Amino acid sequence: MKLLMSDYNVTLVNNKMSEFFVKFHGPAETPFAKGVWKIHVELPEQFPYKSPSIGFMNKIFHPNIDELSGSVCLDVINQTWSPMFELINIFEIFLPQLLRYPNPADPLNGEAAALLMRDPKAYAKKVESYVDRYATPEDADQAGEDDEDDSDEEVTNSPLRKKVVGNGHTNGNGNGNGNGVTKASNGNSNGNGKINGDADGQQEEDDEDDTMSDMGELSDEDGIMGEMDD
Repeated sequence: MKLLMSDYNVTLVNNKMSEFFVKFHGPAETPFAKGVWKIHVELPEQFPYKSPSIGFMNKIFHPNIDELSGSVCLDVINQTWSPMFELINIFEIFLPQLLRYPNPADPLNGEAAALLMRDPKAYAKKVESYVDRYATPEDADQAGEDDEDDSDEEVTNSPLRKKVVGNGHTNGNGNGNGNGVTKASNGNSNGNGKINGDADGQQEEDDEDDTMSDMGELSDEDGIMGEMDD
């Protein structure tokens, strides 16, 4: 793969050749010139006969790049890809051309497209402000890492961490059904995320069982004490 042997900074994901990140620098003599972006690349099983999937990990202000998802509207990637193309062509030719010659008639970012058509100088200034705020080398290094940390924190601090006892199971559409008892901090939970307020009733039954068990233990102790008296 020519891309790996080039001067581009390439980082494999889980040591897989089918998924990696590439550091991409904005083309010279454009408002993007000082920017550095982390590009996520994923190769389908049919590659090179099917085009790769690419996306910007840190923000960029461009009519043909979605600001939130980072997805790219580029014909050579989405429609006219050829197995004759090399991955390095994406970073040496296709992306630089896209940044130099945006197409506001087919936008993924309507605000950027409208501003480019209405006031190109204001568009260039906003591009530069995004570069300063979101496309420094440090931003490119950290892009995507905050999202992973947030996901881990959400799982760890979830109020619905629960223990499942019994034979509970989940059907194909994600709705939880079964005979198991699910204990949760604020109720029983089914597979589609809805909370059923049955936990209190189950807890009361458990408390009654515990009380009866305690009474039985007390009765046994009384019998032992009686035998000692005899």
